[in-house]
Amino acid sequence: MHLTVVGCSGSFAGPDSPASCYLLQAEMGGRTWRLVLDLGSGALGALQRHTDPLALDAVVLSHLHPDHCLDLTGLHVMRSHCPTGLPGSRLPVHGPEGTAERMARAHGVEGPTDVSDVFEFVTVRDRQDFTVGPFRLVPVAVNHPVAAFGFRVEAGGATIAYTGDTDSCPALLPLMADADLVLADSAFVEGRDHGRGIHLSGRRAAQAAVAAGGVQRLMLTHIPAWNDPEVCRGQAAEVWPGEVELAEPGRTYVL
Repeated sequence: MHLTVVGCSGSFAGPDSPASCYLLQAEMGGRTWRLVLDLGSGALGALQRHTDPLALDAVVLSHLHPDHCLDLTGLHVMRSHCPTGLPGSRLPVHGPEGTAERMARAHGVEGPTDVSDVFEFVTVRDRQDFTVGPFRLVPVAVNHPVAAFGFRVEAGGATIAYTGDTDSCPALLPLMADADLVLADSAFVEGRDHGRGIHLSGRRAAQAAVAAGGVQRLMLTHIPAWNDPEVCRGQAAEVWPGEVELAEPGRTYVL
């Protein structure tokens, strides 16, 4: 399984990275399957450096804040009007309940505009797994102000645990347990950000990964442009016994 960090800036696109978007690729049946976890603001442009967005097999949305889903409206334009030929079927979009209505409101101007002509919306539910080609995905409801999910993604014998946006919660333990790589929200800084039920800090992400057990790699992501990533890394390193990695936009990791 190949993971490409298309965008990892938290809450809004930063000067060096779009908002959240992670391209996963794996082989099955003689071809490469492609899905993206989230398609946040600014991500569609950068995605084109790594794959043809019209070749995606699915989009999986952790939740419906703009920095995780808004570029789906641009993908609708691509799939509707590409002059070199249009895809022959609707693209599956797996997301929380109400995703179709949310994207209709985002796409419309005078009122909601239905985008189900090119997208097939599929509601994800807590612990109800689904497959996309070689990928098995398990949604896990997490702790955020809106309905939000982390995802365990398994393919080729490897497991990625993506937290999406969350604060500490018991669900992080089964989400992360024995994962080869945990891709963890680290938007908050201990001692500065006091709100709870919104985001993890680097320290809380590390605490969850240690408590889950069996995690091989911890990678911090969703760090806003106003944060010093090294502060987030340092707070995680106070807890995590190994190397604390930072997600790097444009980089591909092989698992």
